[in-house]
Amino acid sequence: MIRFILADLRRLWTASLVVVLLVALATALGVSVVLQERALRLGSARAADKFDLVIGAGGSETQLVLSSVFLPSPLPLMPGEVLAGLAADPRVDWAAPIGFGDSFSGYPIVGTAVMLADKLSGGFAEGKVFAHEGEAVIGSAVRLSLGDEIKPMHGSAEEGGETHTELVYHVAGRLRPTGTAWDRVILVPIQAVWHIHGLEANERSEGAEAAGHDHARDGVDHDEHEHHGKLDPDAALNETWTADTPGLPAILVKPKTIAAAYKLRQDYRSGNTVAVFPGEVLTNLYATLGDAKQILVAVASGAQALVAASLVLVTVIHIGQRRRQIGALRAFGAPRGAIFGIVFLEFFFLVAVGIALGFALGFAAALILSGLFSETSGIAMAVGFSGEDAGLAAVLLAFAAILAALPAVLAYRQSPAQALRA
Repeated sequence: MIRFILADLRRLWTASLVVVLLVALATALGVSVVLQERALRLGSARAADKFDLVIGAGGSETQLVLSSVFLPSPLPLMPGEVLAGLAADPRVDWAAPIGFGDSFSGYPIVGTAVMLADKLSGGFAEGKVFAHEGEAVIGSAVRLSLGDEIKPMHGSAEEGGETHTELVYHVAGRLRPTGTAWDRVILVPIQAVWHIHGLEANERSEGAEAAGHDHARDGVDHDEHEHHGKLDPDAALNETWTADTPGLPAILVKPKTIAAAYKLRQDYRSGNTVAVFPGEVLTNLYATLGDAKQILVAVASGAQALVAASLVLVTVIHIGQRRRQIGALRAFGAPRGAIFGIVFLEFFFLVAVGIALGFALGFAAALILSGLFSETSGIAMAVGFSGEDAGLAAVLLAFAAILAALPAVLAYRQSPAQALRA
């Protein structure tokens, strides 16, 4: 029986190849959707794990998390006294400000404190943390070397950004890989960011008023590029935060205990600030992704159903065209069970090969899409199969068995005498 099936497939190899490709493409569509959604969800969750609590100006919690964790997009400013209060809070292990708006060669420049640069990746692949205003630390994916010059540009080249001439940073260290968007970031002292935009520590950020105007979109008050400061690249850092600290878009906080984290979130969820756990915000985003995934899976399932219906139709027509062959086999003594087995196994084999090829194509497509997303965002997205995918494969194979049984039953019930007279 096996030799007969193989000979039949070789004789009809063109039609067999079309069947395999149809099944493979329909299967790959569903598999790639499932794998890509899972990779995005797990990759974003790992990126957010590094940040316990994020505090920003009142507004959208989702925007705050996306801007501070996945970097960067416009955020309103909050008063600098919030940072001073957190730094003096006994419940806080450390609090690191972040301010952005400048870039260099497509990499965002983020102003922060020594503490975050030290804690972000757990150490340095080479070099050391910045110790002066003119030094910078780069993420693992930034294509620069130690000692290279960085000339900050306000905004980006695509937006017609203006290059700052007040300061040139020099790369002092490179962080270890984190698998997050911070691998593509250039970290500089927030003190230098304030100074380069003409903000001195004794100039209050005008409180909530500065938080709402257009110039606060990136964490510093540019005022149409009219505020440019003078600074000394060799100046030592002063990270003693006071109530006169300039405004900033977000603060990354490491609470000492879980209880402290919840209490801090409660305390800073009123007034002009909002405090969020990134994981909670991502849970809401995952629900949205889940809805989108269901829609895409439904589309893929519809495509698979159409392919299945077309295959059944083609197979039934094919069985009708092979009536003489089936009648001859019965006339030579082939039992009904053998005829059923030949037709069933031949069709099931083609569909099973198509499903296996579809899983391979879906995996390859998810790898390519995840690689492109990781390259642009910096978030590591690992694509892999899980136990759920084995269940999906089992369901598809069971469905293939049902489809294969339909033409096999037609061949089984066919009369040899009528087949030979046809």
